[in-house]
Amino acid sequence: MKRVVLYPSPGMGHLVSMIELGKLFAARGLAVTILIVELPFVDTGARGPFLAGVTAANPAISFHCLPRVQFPPLASPHPEAVTYEVARLSNPHLRDFLLAGDARPAVLVVDFFCSVALDLAAELGVPGYCFFTSGAEALASFLYLPVLHEQSAASFREMGEELVRVPGISPFPATHAIKPLQDRDDSAYRGFLRVSPDLCRSRGIIINTFRSLEPRAVEAIGAGLCTPPGLPTAPVHCIGPLIKSAEVGVKRGGDRCLAWLDAQPEGSVVFLCFGSLGVFSAAQIREIGVGLEASGLRFLWVVRSPPNEDPAKRFEEPPEPDLDALLPEGFLARTEDRGLVVKTWAPQRDVLAHGAVGGFVTHCGWNSVLEAVMAGVPMLAWPLYAEQRLNRVFLEKELGLAAAVEGYETELVEAGEVEKKVRWLMESDGGRVLRERTLAAMTRAKEALGEGGESDVTLTKLVEAWMGDHAGSAEKR
Repeated sequence: MKRVVLYPSPGMGHLVSMIELGKLFAARGLAVTILIVELPFVDTGARGPFLAGVTAANPAISFHCLPRVQFPPLASPHPEAVTYEVARLSNPHLRDFLLAGDARPAVLVVDFFCSVALDLAAELGVPGYCFFTSGAEALASFLYLPVLHEQSAASFREMGEELVRVPGISPFPATHAIKPLQDRDDSAYRGFLRVSPDLCRSRGIIINTFRSLEPRAVEAIGAGLCTPPGLPTAPVHCIGPLIKSAEVGVKRGGDRCLAWLDAQPEGSVVFLCFGSLGVFSAAQIREIGVGLEASGLRFLWVVRSPPNEDPAKRFEEPPEPDLDALLPEGFLARTEDRGLVVKTWAPQRDVLAHGAVGGFVTHCGWNSVLEAVMAGVPMLAWPLYAEQRLNRVFLEKELGLAAAVEGYETELVEAGEVEKKVRWLMESDGGRVLRERTLAAMTRAKEALGEGGESDVTLTKLVEAWMGDHAGSAEKR
């Protein structure tokens, strides 16, 4: 049985996406090994039971932990800088792993943040591919970054609201480029700048999207319009939407959410959830609470503790929130007949798929976007970090699947805006149009994944090329 090695970056969202990709490969007859890399200064031991559950349910998938690397804290405030450095320092350990045993893997698939491993793969004669866990429109902007870098000596932060133009996507304000790109002298910026040449020289880029969702961006990338001058254009393979297939080892509280939803009318609940890293200040949490109460709507709201102000602890898991201290006084009692507040986590995929949920207030992480599309649930966009501001522009301007909460780029979104926008989503003609568009996207997504659909055919051809010992020929498909 031929083996494919998957190399995700440390972020949980990236790991989950890579595991889902591994399940697809395993179902098509490949043995799958997923490498685990850990951030320094962070205890990730809690992942053990989760990974064991994945292997128990999928015997063709195994995990291998690369030795933890250590280095002094970086000057950059951005966690992406740490991720890039971890990947760079892990290359010797990756080399040892790839050379161990009797048979090298047929293919190495690396996360966007681990693209430094592609040169090592080429050196060892292992075909190297990149898996991009976000959408094609975000990928287009990252591929084009070296071109933008040469066009101007200014940092995105200095460009302000000036529109950035990338082939195949809607123009976006420079302020909406991800935070690590705002300062071109930051080490995280330099890390992103190096990724584009790595990806262009790869055997192919596997994207977690489907062509009919983002046709303009996919075509622009495939035509080489986003490729920096002098570099080849890597083949693009759209195999999504790839979302979590099932909750493995569901955390405490998941059953409570679903049981509560069972008692609510169809399409009546607005769901607020902002990802595993999405946190708000105590003042913002109170404003959301006041707005939700004033709206009169049914709601399911996942609340996390405010961010830790200590920079040395920015990667640590926050403690469980104290709802009585964070929410408006008496809020839980006054809304108990129409609302449910849960601490830290909810089974988002299952909640979105529940018939009682009629709207989703989201941080626009790509996994969350795809889960909403697959469930046919319209979105209010409240981006917080990573490429989420870019995703907001694409979702609203290009795809027409979301409306933005006004003021998300400021320090505080006021309660009145929260009330106004959730009511618009759930009760207005505009919200109904958004719902119809999302349901149409859901239909296209399911067709793409179905037997003979665009994503199913793309993935099958890719794996067939690997199985036939012609990994390089996949780029000609």
